[in-house]
Amino acid sequence: MGEQGKGKIINLASETAFTGSRHFAHYVTSKGGILSFTRALADEVGQYGICVNSIAPGFTDTEASGTIIDDIAKYDTSRTPLGRLEQPGDLVGAILYFASDKSDYITGQCLVVNGGRYMH
Repeated sequence: MGEQGKGKIINLASETAFTGSRHFAHYVTSKGGILSFTRALADEVGQYGICVNSIAPGFTDTEASGTIIDDIAKYDTSRTPLGRLEQPGDLVGAILYFASDKSDYITGQCLVVNGGRYMH
């Protein structure tokens, strides 16, 4: 990326880095580290034209989610303004945006993609 004078790095954080999550301090800490790493790396590699950003999804309907909640269909979406559980495909637009030329002057940022459940 440095040789071509341009590049994009997209890290995956979590909304829990902002909200916390009871009994998941280890996970929340690692995702908070991703946010700090994103900012530090953006500062370090910006001189080479490399943008570094992160995306923080909310609770997403994945196979791994089934290890946290027995019945994913019973997940409480009442606090989510869009009223549904996040699907993996909901992250595609954010990833494509950060990977595109349209985000060439955005670096060190985190986009929370969670249907409005947590707004900052």
